[in-house]
Amino acid sequence: MKINGRVWKFGDHVDTDLIIPARYLNVSDEGELARNCFADVRPDFARDVKEGDIVVAGVNFGCGSSREHAPVALKAAGIRVVIARSFARIFYRNAFNIGLPVLDLSVSPDFVNEGETLSVDLATGEIRVRDRGEALNANPVIPFMRRIIDAGGLVAYIRENGTF
Repeated sequence: MKINGRVWKFGDHVDTDLIIPARYLNVSDEGELARNCFADVRPDFARDVKEGDIVVAGVNFGCGSSREHAPVALKAAGIRVVIARSFARIFYRNAFNIGLPVLDLSVSPDFVNEGETLSVDLATGEIRVRDRGEALNANPVIPFMRRIIDAGGLVAYIRENGTF
């Protein structure tokens, strides 16, 4: 699976309250979650994000509370992959559970700038900055996790396959 998209750059320790503020935790409508994604830190994000865009961040992305709303809001907003130096474990698992791929970087995210276009290969982990032709590798998404993503998340995978 290859993903091409424009970069939205974030720093370290982006917590779930920044991704989707707590006042929206009683919301189950994915469209409303998308409209309020990063509302308090990047108010223009929901208006300007496009289907297929990519979030690139530093360490500990998705820290804080274990709300599934955070990866749901990102996915519903059109984000197709989150690439970070590291992830909070619960965010990492929740992302795959709802079918949002995440890639761990072994290097600083400084290789890319906001607004540049990336080409990301989930199977190999190759991340290519298309505007410059530069490439680096993240840890690839293992085949089983790619099948969960392809199904649209863990629940959809189990419905289709009946088991792991």
